[in-house]
Amino acid sequence: MNKKKAGFTLIEMTIVLFIISLLILIVVPNVSGQRKHATDVHVHAMQTLVQGQIDSFASDENKGDVSMDALVKNGYLTQKQADQAQEEGIQIVDNKAVEKE
Repeated sequence: MNKKKAGFTLIEMTIVLFIISLLILIVVPNVSGQRKHATDVHVHAMQTLVQGQIDSFASDENKGDVSMDALVKNGYLTQKQADQAQEEGIQIVDNKAVEKE
């Protein structure tokens, strides 16, 4: 007698691969978009931190011109924070933390 073999047909496998491909096409762009959004949020948070420390330094020290080195030297920022801010393109211009363009 004929026994039916268990397994998937070529059409079933093709449908499964098509569905997986569609899911990948939907998920991958969203993941890369989330990474960019997270980076933007981190840069904005670092900029806000540096601006807060600039304001504190200017208020405490009564000095007009603030630099990243002065913030580190006086303990308002750690060297790691200053390095991270510079890596992210944050600089101090007229006592304002701005992102390089």
